[in-house]
Amino acid sequence: MPLQKSASQVLREDARGFSTEKRYDVFLSHSYDDGEMILGVKRVIEDLGLTVYVDWLEDAKLDRSKVTVATAAILRARMRACNCLIYVHSSHSPDSAWMPWELGYFDGFKPSQVWILPLVSESDAEFKGQEYLGLYPTVDKLAGLPGRQNLGFSDVGDDHHQVPLTRAARGQGVFFTG
Repeated sequence: MPLQKSASQVLREDARGFSTEKRYDVFLSHSYDDGEMILGVKRVIEDLGLTVYVDWLEDAKLDRSKVTVATAAILRARMRACNCLIYVHSSHSPDSAWMPWELGYFDGFKPSQVWILPLVSESDAEFKGQEYLGLYPTVDKLAGLPGRQNLGFSDVGDDHHQVPLTRAARGQGVFFTG
């Protein structure tokens, strides 16, 4: 007769094996409904030499379909182990129970390390997200940056610097401070 475990038992066991030593450059906040696109986004960011945390890949046993204390504790620990948060906005984002919570939590301890990456259906489409997303810089391709290192943001304070994502995610250079 097989031994069955409850979801909370599995999460507790997973938490015991959880390493607070593991660090990431980027916490990718996203809707699970965008899974295939998120794999592409993760790959692009990793191609820049950055490490990326995606919950359902790194912590596959998490049940994000329900808001639970155990899942929140693991996500808090993972966010604290990341240098920045990129909020990947799509048409599915408003339906996510976790994305606003992740954004708010991360903003609480690293407000200058939060950026929005809009997924739009056409390359010339204008990004329109929830109003509070306007508080953060938007990641985009920057014409002044060469080659594959051209992701970053340019509207930083009054100085309008171009900041490569690779430098910003590692805490090097000028940041948006709100």
